[in-house]
Amino acid sequence: MELPNPHPIGQTGLMNSPDPFLIDLHSHLLPEQLPRMGAGFPSLEGSGDKRDIMIDGKFFRSVSRTAFDIDHRIDAYAAKGVQVQVVCTVPVMFSYHLPNEPAARFARFLNDHIADQQRARSDRVVALGTLPLQDTALAIAEAEHCARTLDLPGVQIGSNVNDRNLDDPELFEVLSACQDLGLAVLVHPWNMMGKEIMPDYWLPWLVGMPAELSRAICCMIFGGVFERLPGLRVCFAHGGGAFPFTIGRIEHGFNMRPDLVAHRNAVNPRDYIGRFWVDSVTHDPQALAYLIEVMGADRVALGTDYPFPLGEQEPGAAIRALNPPADLAQRLFWQNTLEFLDLPPTRFGLST
Repeated sequence: MELPNPHPIGQTGLMNSPDPFLIDLHSHLLPEQLPRMGAGFPSLEGSGDKRDIMIDGKFFRSVSRTAFDIDHRIDAYAAKGVQVQVVCTVPVMFSYHLPNEPAARFARFLNDHIADQQRARSDRVVALGTLPLQDTALAIAEAEHCARTLDLPGVQIGSNVNDRNLDDPELFEVLSACQDLGLAVLVHPWNMMGKEIMPDYWLPWLVGMPAELSRAICCMIFGGVFERLPGLRVCFAHGGGAFPFTIGRIEHGFNMRPDLVAHRNAVNPRDYIGRFWVDSVTHDPQALAYLIEVMGADRVALGTDYPFPLGEQEPGAAIRALNPPADLAQRLFWQNTLEFLDLPPTRFGLST
């Protein structure tokens, strides 16, 4: 599939250009060790090149050194052609279901740690914070800490919070604070719907995650969040999940049953395309070409989900397969990310 002008995918594009500058918008980083927070909180066990994430003594997953050793990690992603990574915590660390005050202390630990990595390696690392979203006041306080004390450009949040969608009135207060603080918001799938009835075949990750992101986008559109917060910068991970590929059905439902769909916001959902960003994690060049066509060349940014198995194993491979012209490649590889985060290209020695 070809993109419409002015950005056709042709034979005179990236393949004939020097190695591009890559900023990975979507990657995950952990501390080497976590504080002992008590029941329900994750911990990291082990030493050497591997850590096991444990919750109440039960194994959750193993992570390799690239997940927690920042110097090793920088060398590893540089070897894959990535110059800068935007790092955020692993979603299991959100701890939204746990008691408010301990969860806020845990978020503070994670944020102070990840900010230290950005401060020490500002030419290679951009950090996003996490918020204790189970408590509105504590979440806003932590957002203020991220923006004003830690100088983080944004935060990562889950696609739902204890089964509350992103149009929830209390979550709206947090998102409003993020807008006022100038914090970008990366929405990551979490606590996938239906996981209890599809335990086999890794279906929560294969089916639930794309549905979660469509759920989050639709709730922010139909709940009027984008309408009421025009200055909020939001990016949805994993290519926006199922949303870009089902926008026709979503719009059709809006038109045919406005009594059910449009009772909080009467603006056509398609009108919000261009209002938010998505990353490029599609694992399919054809899907990525369609994603760029639907969402706009200025709203898709390179992401990998590094260093996990469902991430893009060769950063930018799907983009390279499209052989985009140089101006589109620049947008996808780093310019759109910096616009989402409101960071100057000069920080990394770049110019537009």
